[in-house]
Amino acid sequence: MDQASLAAYIDHTLLKADANRSQIERLCQEAREHQFYSVCVNGIWVSTCQELLRGTDVKIAAVCGFPLGANATAAKAFEAARAAEDGAKEIDMVLQIGALLDGDYALVEQDIAAVVRMVEGKAIVKVIFETGMLNDEQKITACKLSEAAGAHYVKTSTGFGAGGATEADIKLMRANVSSSIGVKASGGVRDYATAVNMIKAGATRIGTSSGVQIVSADASTPTGSTAEGQQSSSQY
Repeated sequence: MDQASLAAYIDHTLLKADANRSQIERLCQEAREHQFYSVCVNGIWVSTCQELLRGTDVKIAAVCGFPLGANATAAKAFEAARAAEDGAKEIDMVLQIGALLDGDYALVEQDIAAVVRMVEGKAIVKVIFETGMLNDEQKITACKLSEAAGAHYVKTSTGFGAGGATEADIKLMRANVSSSIGVKASGGVRDYATAVNMIKAGATRIGTSSGVQIVSADASTPTGSTAEGQQSSSQY
């Protein structure tokens, strides 16, 4: 896969608490230069990105209920609505992880559905599972609940929790949602080989803060297998 093709999969990400305007400006400049699919930022930066990316095809994604997922549903819905109003075309929300672990599936689905309804027609919704906290059965349940709630993507990780994206999880998630639902690999995807292997496993989007490094790599470098179950302590 050449760099231009790979760039079209990447959500170029900056979600650190200490992110400042100059870093956001650089993020958007890099997204313009490399033609990444989107930038992914905290909600406070959406309007800034809208200004900086005006006239380009680069979309803006905003996180919601990030990184814990434990916000009140109404708060998540408001946060998503405000981000969409400011120009976000995609919302990456964290599901109610504790409720999923408790088996309170109605709450998990209702939480996702509330966000989906709030931005319907304005933005798509990706649901972050935090796969490092879940077993396979719980991941499959999260896939089913996300699709039932009207989400458009399922996503592995925040990059702030335990573990990150693995090929095994991408294959599992891809197998347990309809073909119309996207699968996003995020958490520890920091090099060309890993990114390509995630796509081969079924990912339709890559979330990473290492987008420039990934697309600047030598595409002729062999794409060795990424260890399944590999964990990362670094954000994205």
